[in-house]
Amino acid sequence: MKQDTLRIADREFHSRLLVGTGKYRSFQEMARCHAASGAEVVTVAVRRVNLDDRTKESLLDYIDRSKLFILPNTAGCYTADEAIRTARLAREVGLSNWVKLEVIGDEKTLYPDNAGLVEATRVLAKEGFIVLPYTNDDLVNARRLIEAGAAAVMPLGAPIGSGLGIQNITSLRILREMITEVPLIVDAGVGTASDAAVAMEMGFDGVLMNTAIAAAEDSERMARAMKLGVEAGREAFLAGRMPKKLYASASSPLAGVVR
Repeated sequence: MKQDTLRIADREFHSRLLVGTGKYRSFQEMARCHAASGAEVVTVAVRRVNLDDRTKESLLDYIDRSKLFILPNTAGCYTADEAIRTARLAREVGLSNWVKLEVIGDEKTLYPDNAGLVEATRVLAKEGFIVLPYTNDDLVNARRLIEAGAAAVMPLGAPIGSGLGIQNITSLRILREMITEVPLIVDAGVGTASDAAVAMEMGFDGVLMNTAIAAAEDSERMARAMKLGVEAGREAFLAGRMPKKLYASASSPLAGVVR
C-alpha cells in the first residue's frame, strides 16, 4: 500500500499534525508533548525567541531538529512589512526559508488582514520563501494567496486560541471542494481530538494547533489524543463514509429470513 504522506512544496511529512511551541508550562513539557504528538513540524514565533544571545536558555534548545522541522511564524505582526522583515530575519539566522505567515488585522479577534497577507505572500514567494499563510475561510482570498505564490493555505476553524472547535463547516467544505492546487491545513480553533477528526474527515490535508495541547490539564496526554484524532479522521476520509439516511436500515439483511 502506498504510504499516505503530506507533501508541501518539496518536502514530505508522515504526520499530518503540526504543533506549536507557545503557552506550555515549561520547555520540558513542550518537548514531551512534541514527542507524544508524533508531529514532524513545529511552529516557532520568531519575534518571541531570543535570537541574539544564544548563551541564554531558549525554546530552540528543546527542539530536536533531527526529528522536527522548524516552521518560523510571524505571530504578532500587524503589517505586511513587519511580517516580511520577520520572515527574512528567521532565514538570516538559519531557522528556515519556510514561513507560517501571519498578518493580523484585528487585535481582539486576531483575524487576518487579507490584503496585507496577499501582499506579504507575493513578496516572500518571489524571494524564494515557502509561504504557508494563516487566513480566514474566504474562498476568493484563498485563490488570491495561491496566485501570489502560497505553498499551502491555512484557514481558521475558529478564532486563535478559542478552543471552540470547527465553527465554519460550510465555508471550510466549500474551500475543500474548490481548492485542489495546494494543501489545505486547518489552523486555529481546535479544542479537542474530535475537532481535529472533524477537520480531517472533511478532507483537509492537516491540522495545526497549539493552545489545545498546551492549555489542556494533561498536555502530554492531549498531544497523544490529537495524534490519534488526526489519524482517525484521515482514515475515515480515505475510507469513505456511508451515506446518511433519514430512516432506519436494518444492520442484518432481511433477505432469506423466515417469518
